[in-house]
Amino acid sequence: MSKRRVTYYYDPDVGSFTYGLSHPMKPQRMRITHELLTAYDMLPKMHVLRAKRASAETMTRFHTDEYVNFLSRVTPENAQQLTYQGTRFLVGEDNPAFDGVFEFCSISAGGSIAAAHRLMSGQTDIAINWAGGLHHAKKREASGFCYINDIVLAILEMLRTVPRVLYIDIDCHHGDGVEEAFYTTNRVMTCSFHKFGEYFPGTGTLDDRGRGKGRGYALNVPLKDGITDEAYKSVFQPVIDKIIEVFQPSAIVLQCGADSLSGDKLGCLNLTMQGHASCVQYIRKKNIPLLLLGGGGYTVKNVARTWTYETACALGIENDIDLNLPWNEYFEWFGPRYRLEVPESNMEDMNVKDGSLDRIRETALRYLSELRPAPSVGLQDVPRESVGEHLGVGDAYEQGPVDELDETLARTPLNRFHTQEHAKFVYNLQEKVAQSDSDSEYDSDTSLARTRSRGPSRNVRSGKKRMSLLTGEYYDVPRLEEGGNGYYDLGCGHEPWASNDLPGLGTKRRFFQSASRWDPALERTVLERERAGARNGRLDVAALMVNGGAERDRSTDLGDEMDIDTEEDG
Repeated sequence: MSKRRVTYYYDPDVGSFTYGLSHPMKPQRMRITHELLTAYDMLPKMHVLRAKRASAETMTRFHTDEYVNFLSRVTPENAQQLTYQGTRFLVGEDNPAFDGVFEFCSISAGGSIAAAHRLMSGQTDIAINWAGGLHHAKKREASGFCYINDIVLAILEMLRTVPRVLYIDIDCHHGDGVEEAFYTTNRVMTCSFHKFGEYFPGTGTLDDRGRGKGRGYALNVPLKDGITDEAYKSVFQPVIDKIIEVFQPSAIVLQCGADSLSGDKLGCLNLTMQGHASCVQYIRKKNIPLLLLGGGGYTVKNVARTWTYETACALGIENDIDLNLPWNEYFEWFGPRYRLEVPESNMEDMNVKDGSLDRIRETALRYLSELRPAPSVGLQDVPRESVGEHLGVGDAYEQGPVDELDETLARTPLNRFHTQEHAKFVYNLQEKVAQSDSDSEYDSDTSLARTRSRGPSRNVRSGKKRMSLLTGEYYDVPRLEEGGNGYYDLGCGHEPWASNDLPGLGTKRRFFQSASRWDPALERTVLERERAGARNGRLDVAALMVNGGAERDRSTDLGDEMDIDTEEDG
């Protein structure tokens, strides 16, 4: 088998976190996997890196500012208060507010983003982050043991460089969070092979195919209990072949959730370790940049076995390793056989029994044959520096010490809702402001409630029912609607009241404001830095934000000066 350059991301602290003693999600499985990789002497065959942890601002590339700020503040002690008695952000029992939840999320997301960046820069052929793959997390809430959707953040990083990305999910549960994030775009195709039918999260039918430009670019393969290796291959390989033929992806993200293995505590499929790893082997043969991520998996020793074997598959040495486990720190966990194996059980394959698998495969292939050829997208050279660096706007602390005006801006809701939290991250004051926020009990929903009383009422329903991964029970999540199409982001101009004439409402959020103006004397566009508030060659961000990103008119300034002169003369 041909060699590939493989990069493996691991943070030694990831195994130190715990969801709780009785919770099935065990971050320690990444530590055990790393010990097995060390025992098999695979580390010298890869680039082993520790990624920079994702910052709160980086997480807001997908998640809402308010939700990320919540994660940075929540603890077991204040969880009830910050979640409004369990009705927001962390609903149900699946996602506890454990100690260090934000640090855990930053490790997971940081590894996936760094892996995507290295992959797109051409420094590696395969990148691995077993701490990633948390595919259930939504834009503004946690779900299914997942808090931050590192997969979406990694794909967004890839889309800065390549036109199309294929996401494949072989977790036992539907990859609903990733599908939902890219449901309306044709630049990302999501393909999920999962158990369906009174099973978490209750989504992922064949008819869920995307919307708008993304119509047809979300493909779901719903399975029944007990599918075996051969049956899984019979649907996986032809579907993936057809997707690659039609979509022609520039990169592939493969979520290797191990709860589809036989004997998983929360899974109900019947795949062996080799059957699960055959998906990795098959995708590897396509010679397309590949990002391997973790995911589910709740029988810890089987998860560690499988991810170790799949790392060997990425290296192309799966036939060279000894299936008898070498000595390692967790050797006694793998008794009584002490082998690198996950055998199948005697479960009955319900997919073959009723012939449903053939119908699903034929339908999926028909849907793919109806797609147009690979969508094109105009790409430009990726900037080597940020807009702020190009304009001379650095970090607030690079410009000088934070003064009273900076702190005031960080505490003041600039456009009523969304921008307040963003200002905190821009000025690195989220930790400093957290205490004052909790004291004053200010929250954007509080402001939203006050706004409701002044404006016309709008539809707020109990929302789409969510299913608990732990209990399988359904519960309601309060959700604001925009024309019946799910969540909307406050402050972005898409609110139901955006057409109203209320002051301060319905204004679209301005992400960039140009400081350049046309100079009739020079007959060219110039950047009037002094009028924009330049100080010592740098733009004064605080002054710009006070003026709403706009500059004061020169004639107004001249009039003010004349008034002052008149007063002095008098």
